[in-house]
Formats: sequence, structure tokens, C-alpha cells
Amino acid sequence: MHGPNYKLRALLIMLTALGVSGCAFVQVTDAGAGVAQATATDVVNCQDIGEVVATTKDKVVVRRGATKVAQELIDLARNQAASMGANAIVPTSPVENGVQKFRAYLCEDN
Repeated sequence: MHGPNYKLRALLIMLTALGVSGCAFVQVTDAGAGVAQATATDVVNCQDIGEVVATTKDKVVVRRGATKVAQELIDLARNQAASMGANAIVPTSPVENGVQKFRAYLCEDN
């Protein structure tokens, strides 16, 4: 039989694990840092490279903050777009259940 503090300790360990898992671990790669978040107007004269679908957890027992989830999706999209040879992304869908779609573009410097 476990003592009365067993449940409290188990709860504290679980909450600590949840707190750590709720932190953003998505890092923009060096290549991803060269990808700009743009608007449709910004990419009118750019080459469409393809679609990027970014996915992250929007809920870890409890719903994560919308701002944190949105930023992770942008960071993931930037990394993916860079691996496709793009240097700009434009969101094409809202964030829904931890998923957002983007178009990746290659824009020439002016």
C-alpha cells in the first residue's frame, strides 16, 4: 500500500511532464530562417513551389495556447518550405486541430 503522499507525488510528476510537453520544441533551421512569411500580394511574381502542410499537437490533455500552436506551425512550414527550395510561405488555411496549410514560393530578389 502506498502512503497518502503517493497520489500527490504522482500528480506533481504528471503536471511537470505536461508542463514540459507544452513547451515549444520546434526550432527554425538555418535554412528555414531564410523563408519569409508573406501575403498573397507579396508573392504575385514568385514561382509556386508547392503545398506545405504543417502539423503539431494542439492539445496535450488540455488545449494548448492558440498563439503557441500557430507559431509552431509557421516554424514547421518555414523548415519544410526551405527543404523544397522555397524562400516564402503564405498560409492558405486557418489553423484547425493543430494543422495549417501553406503555399511555398521561390521569389527572386529585386
